Amino acid sequence: MKHALRLGKITPTTAVTQAFLVLWTVVNIFPLYWLLAFSLKDNAEIFGDNVIGLPRKWLFANYGQALVGGKVGVYLANSAIVTGLTIVLTVVVALMATYALTRMKWRGRGAMMVFMMLGLMIPIHAALLPLFIVMSRVHLLSTRWALILPYVAFGIPMAIMIVSGFIDSIPRELEEAACIDGCTIYGIFVRVVAPMLMPAIVTVSIFTFLQSWNELLFAQVFVSKDALRTLTAGIQSMYGQYQTDWGPIGAALVIATIPTLAIYLAMSGQVQKSFIAGAVKG
Repeated sequence: MKHALRLGKITPTTAVTQAFLVLWTVVNIFPLYWLLAFSLKDNAEIFGDNVIGLPRKWLFANYGQALVGGKVGVYLANSAIVTGLTIVLTVVVALMATYALTRMKWRGRGAMMVFMMLGLMIPIHAALLPLFIVMSRVHLLSTRWALILPYVAFGIPMAIMIVSGFIDSIPRELEEAACIDGCTIYGIFVRVVAPMLMPAIVTVSIFTFLQSWNELLFAQVFVSKDALRTLTAGIQSMYGQYQTDWGPIGAALVIATIPTLAIYLAMSGQVQKSFIAGAVKG
């Protein structure tokens, strides 16, 4: 009886809203389903009459072919190394730079902050040719640092913008009390400020991860050695000149998607907290 009464209270607006949300969920989940089904088919099914449906024959061997024959395991390790170092360097540099720009008083601080924020206005691929020339002259082409350094440089402005809002919200009295207790400026930063910036660190880490993990153009241009290719460039190289086996490519795309989903699911709570905190502080 209670259940019936609850159903009776559903207004047309609520019903339309719920229907829209269900439709929106299906639209967002469908590409994942299609990619998973795509990775378990052969070319005959992919280009035949079973484009959307489940595979008639489940080809789990596509994953083995992608990992071994397609060297996706090597590409995955390269992407993990490049992305991991990029995240660490971006977070460390952004935290220190933001603390210096927001807490310390020195001549030219405002101009430097404006200069750093200008980096948000420069498209990352607009610097492709100048970076290629610089990397060539310093002999960094076809190394992991040819990707890590540009990723860090373009990730720092966004990271500073995110972290600065959180540092501004930290009471200065905490730092003053730590100074009275004998902490140096480095001790205040490491022991007082940094632990309070964990939501900002998680947010910066996720944005940096998505930027570097999914980047393709730099990975194609700056790294020519197959043993150092990242996932995006490695999967791109799996396309054949005359014939392409699309099933293993779909399997490689699924493998490349899993870390992104796993990291988001693991850290989504912290990201939501950081957005809520930023909205309240603003």
